[in-house]
Amino acid sequence: MADNYSFDVVSDFDRQELVNAIDQLRREVSQRYDLKDSNSEIELQENELVITTTSEMTLQSIEDILRQKVTKRKLSLKIFDFQLPESSGGNRVRQRVILRKGLTQEVAKKLSKSVRDRLKKINVAIQGESLRITSKNKDDLQTAIAILRDKEEDLDLPLQFENYR
Repeated sequence: MADNYSFDVVSDFDRQELVNAIDQLRREVSQRYDLKDSNSEIELQENELVITTTSEMTLQSIEDILRQKVTKRKLSLKIFDFQLPESSGGNRVRQRVILRKGLTQEVAKKLSKSVRDRLKKINVAIQGESLRITSKNKDDLQTAIAILRDKEEDLDLPLQFENYR
C-alpha cells in the first residue's frame, strides 16, 4: 500500500468573522460615551482596514476594542499589520491596518527548509501562497505540523493546516 498522505499549510482568516468583529467595533464606538463624539470612521477594504478619528488617544482605544472583538471571534491578532498613524486633514488621525493573508515566497521557503531539515522522508512543494506537504507516513505529517506550530511563534502570520488526506 503506497498511498501518499498530504496536507496544505496556508495563512488565511475567516473574512466574515472579521466583518462581524468590525460591525461590533463600529457599534461599540458609536455607543461608548468617551468615543461617541469622536466622529470615528472604520472602513474595511479588500486588503486593509482604515481607522480615522480625532486623536491618538481615541485611536488607541479603538485599537484595543478591535483586538478584543477579533479575539472573541477566534481570529488571530497576527492578521493585522498596524502602520504608523498619520495626520489627515482637520486635526484628525488616520491609521492603516494591512490584513495579512497568504504565505510570501520567502516565508514559504523558510518553512519548507525547516521541515525538510528535520524530516527526510517528506516532500514539500510551494504552491502559490500555500505549502503542500506529502509523505507516505501519517506520523511524519503529524511531526511536520508540530514543527510548523513551533515555527509559527517566530512568524508574524497565523498558519492553518487544511486538506489533511
